[in-house]
Amino acid sequence: MGSRPQPPNLRQEEGRLLHAALVEQEEDEEDEEGSEESSNDSTSRAEPLTMPTFDVPYFRYIDDEGTEGEEEWSSSRSLSSIDEDSSTDSVVSDRFVVVSGTPEKILEHLLNDLTLEEDQGTSQGKESDTLLDDFLLTYPVFMSTSDLCQALLGHYCTKRHRGKEDRKEAVERKQKVLHLVSQWMALCRDFLRDDEHVKLFMKTLYRYVLDDLYEHPSLDKDVRELQKLYQLHRTHTVDNYSPQRKSKALFHQSSLKENRLQSRGTQRENKEVLCHVYITMDSFLSMRVHGGVVAQELLQAVAERMDVPLGELVLVAVTYNGGRLLLQPQDRVFSDSLRPVGRLHVCRKDLGEVLNPFTDNSELQQRTARMLSLNTWDVAVALTNFDWTIFASIHEQELVYFTFSRHSSSSHTVALELLLQRCNEVQLWVMTEVLLCPTLCKRVQLIKKFIKIAAHCKAQRNLNCFFAIIMGLTTAAVSRLSQTWEKMPGKFKKLFTELETVTDPSLNHKAYRDSFKKMKAPKIPFPPLLLKDITFIHEGNKTFHDNLVNFEKLHMIAETVRLIRQCQKDPMGNGITQKSSTEVRAYIDDLHIIDNQQTLFELSHRLEPRA
Repeated sequence: MGSRPQPPNLRQEEGRLLHAALVEQEEDEEDEEGSEESSNDSTSRAEPLTMPTFDVPYFRYIDDEGTEGEEEWSSSRSLSSIDEDSSTDSVVSDRFVVVSGTPEKILEHLLNDLTLEEDQGTSQGKESDTLLDDFLLTYPVFMSTSDLCQALLGHYCTKRHRGKEDRKEAVERKQKVLHLVSQWMALCRDFLRDDEHVKLFMKTLYRYVLDDLYEHPSLDKDVRELQKLYQLHRTHTVDNYSPQRKSKALFHQSSLKENRLQSRGTQRENKEVLCHVYITMDSFLSMRVHGGVVAQELLQAVAERMDVPLGELVLVAVTYNGGRLLLQPQDRVFSDSLRPVGRLHVCRKDLGEVLNPFTDNSELQQRTARMLSLNTWDVAVALTNFDWTIFASIHEQELVYFTFSRHSSSSHTVALELLLQRCNEVQLWVMTEVLLCPTLCKRVQLIKKFIKIAAHCKAQRNLNCFFAIIMGLTTAAVSRLSQTWEKMPGKFKKLFTELETVTDPSLNHKAYRDSFKKMKAPKIPFPPLLLKDITFIHEGNKTFHDNLVNFEKLHMIAETVRLIRQCQKDPMGNGITQKSSTEVRAYIDDLHIIDNQQTLFELSHRLEPRA
C-alpha cells in the first residue's frame, strides 16, 4: 500500500463545520509508522501543539481548493472536543470529521464505523446511528437505488483486500451490511415498494445469506430479520444447504410472497387523497376520497353534496394538454401515482357545452348560516384530525425528494403535496366564506368565528391550519374590508393581533419557531417553512465538488427533515386527535372553495366598493 498524503495542521478557524458528520477514528495499524512520522513533522512546525493524524482515502475538504497533495481526501477535527473560546494550546481530540467524499467511500466508511447491537446505547453507537440515518435519508441525492444495491452486494461478498480476513471479521462484516439493509428497509420501505432493483437485490442478498448460513450459523437471526422486513420465505433448513447440497435451485426457493403485488395495489387504492371537483369554472369541491375511486362513486358524492339528481351529471377530465375526456362510470379517477387524470369538472348532461357550470355563486351564500351554527372548537378538532391523518403518513424523505426532484413528477411526495394542498385549500376556504357572506353583521360574526378557530388550532398544536386561517384573513381581498373590520369588537382585534404576530416572517420567523419549540409532540408544523429551510441549505451549498459528495450539506438537510419524525412521535401519550362531530366532519371533508383570485377580488369590491 503506497504512502498517502497526511492531513494538514487543522486549527480553530475550521469552526464553521457546525453540522459535521462522519466522525472517523484512527484505525489503520499498517499506516501506524506513517502516522507517527506525520505527527512528528506537525510538532516541529507548531510546537507545543501535537496534531493527531490518520488516513482517510478519497475524501477531501471542500474549501481547500488548489491545495497540493490533498486532491483525494478531506477531514477536519470534530468541534465536539474543542471549546469555543479555546486557543491553539487547547487539548486536541483524536476524532475527525469527514465533510466530503465519493459515494463509494462514504458507504465504506459508514460500514466500518457501524456498531452492532452489543454496542448500541454507547456514545459511539449513537454517533454511528446518527450517521447511518443521515446516509439513508439523503442517499438519493448522490447515488441511485440501483447503485446502492450493487455497492451493498459488493461489500457483503468481497473479502478484505488487505491481508487475510479471519472468521470473526468476515461474520462481522456481513452482519454490518445486513444491519444497514435492515435499517434501510425499515426506513424507506414505502419508497422502495415497487422498485425492481430492490426486489432483485433482496432476493439475491437472501440467497447469499442462505449460502453463508451453513458456515456462519450466527447469521440465522439476520435471515429471520430479512424475512420479516421483505416478507421473504424459505422452505429449507440449514442442513439442506450444506456445501454438498448447494445448487442453482436455491435462488428460486427464496422469493417474494405471491400476494405481495396484489397487496401493494390494495394499499394504494385504500390510501386517502384530496380530490378537486370543479362545479363552476372558478370554484370546486375539495373531497376526501380513496385512491381507487371511480367516476361513478365521485359523481354520487357530488350529487349528494350539491343536492342534484345523479342521473343529470357527468364527469369530465380536462387533460394537461387541453383535451377533454368524458369519464365512464367505472373509469379510475386517479393514476397509480395517486394523481388525477386531469382537472375534473362536473356538469349537467343536457347542456350543449360540456364545461358550462351547473351552479352559480348564489348557492354558496346559503353556507353562511350553516357555518355560523357550528361550534368553533369542533371545527378546529375536525381540521386537526384531517391534517393529522395526512401528516402522520408523511415520511422524512419526502422533503428530500420534493427539494431535489421538484421538476419531475415523483410518487414519493404524495403525502407532502397533499398537506401543502390542504394548507392552500383552508386559506381559500376562509376567503370564500367571508367574501360570500352578503350582510355586514354576519360577516363580522364569521370573521370572529375564524379568529376563534385559529386560536383553537394553535391550542391543538396544528400550526398548518393556524397559518392557513390567519393568512386567509390577512389576504388583500379580506383585509381591505375596512367597514367589516371596524365593527370587530376590541378583544377580537387584540386576539387577532396576537395570533398574527406568530406568523410574522421577520428574523427568519423567530416568533413561530419559538412558539413551535415550546409545544410538546405530537404537533403539526407549517410545511412551507420546513421546505424553505431545506431549500436555503440546498441552494446555498454545492451538492458535489470535484465529483465528491458534500456530506456536510446532506447532514444539515437530514437534521432538518428529522423534525418530521420528532413531531410525529407521541412518547408521553399526549395525542393530537379528538372525537369530532359527525356533522362538522362532513362539512370539513367537503369544502366548497373559490380558487380564482380575480373572482375573489370582484366579490370583495362588490361587498365594499372602492371609495
